[in-house]
Amino acid sequence: MVRLKPLPAELALRPFTVQESRTLGVPPKRLRAKDVSDGGRQIHLPTGREFELVQRARVLAAATPGAWVSHESAALLIPLGLPPWLGNADTVHLSKPHGLPRVRRRGVTGHRVHVLPGEVIELDGVPVSSPSRTWLDLAHQLTLPYVIAMGDQLIRTPRSGFEGRTEPYAIKEQLRVLIRRHPNMKGVEKARLALEEMRVGADSFPETFMRLAMMDAGLPEPELQIYLDPGDPWSPSADAGYRRFRIAVQYDGAPHLTRERQSKDNLRDEAFSRAGWTYFKANANDLAEGFVSLIARIKRAKLHSA
Repeated sequence: MVRLKPLPAELALRPFTVQESRTLGVPPKRLRAKDVSDGGRQIHLPTGREFELVQRARVLAAATPGAWVSHESAALLIPLGLPPWLGNADTVHLSKPHGLPRVRRRGVTGHRVHVLPGEVIELDGVPVSSPSRTWLDLAHQLTLPYVIAMGDQLIRTPRSGFEGRTEPYAIKEQLRVLIRRHPNMKGVEKARLALEEMRVGADSFPETFMRLAMMDAGLPEPELQIYLDPGDPWSPSADAGYRRFRIAVQYDGAPHLTRERQSKDNLRDEAFSRAGWTYFKANANDLAEGFVSLIARIKRAKLHSA
């Protein structure tokens, strides 16, 4: 009985290109064994394993000269977030410049785009559309509120302890320049409208949707990341509110459900209440109803505090 020589450790748990296998000295006939499957042109993969988007994106980009990960796939890798009807993990979106043929291979949605220097970056060794370019690429597919919400994620101040970065992906002026550089691109007018409604301070899509719903209902534009004591950077803060009316609003999504986070949130809630603020907490149920009940309560509190 012939014993198969194991694949090199670098290839045993992920998709790989033919070139990678040759570099590591794997004979071509070894790739015809049952523990290796055909992954499409110039790609092989260990049989019987499921692979994450980043693994598939990495090998597909490596096997497709001139291509980079873009559109929905780039939004997932960065990550910027996507609406629930986008982000099908079964396909990887790859773009090429207009002068090259569209990518046509199994598991890929191909695009041909006009791209300018600086609009493709490298993310952990994978060529990917920059965050700003990804936002512009997706503008024509998204509704305006989602273009605004994704834009808010571009310009928000990151939390360095959690995200490993201290600077936003972009500032509004950079996005204005990007829009001017692509005047004929699909969705560019929607992106231009969204830019005027984007604000620094929303840490999630629901926070943006909450702000937009409040303004659509006739409330004043709220202050975002409102500190109980604006002179103290360590002071408790809420996602939105009105200092004049002593009203604070917090959206509690999934990250707030851990025991540690709930303990911290309770201290924050108590601090606002002790200081005499009217304090509201919103969640996914409020999001699902368009924040209608929340807004009615905020309006009553505003009326009583006037």
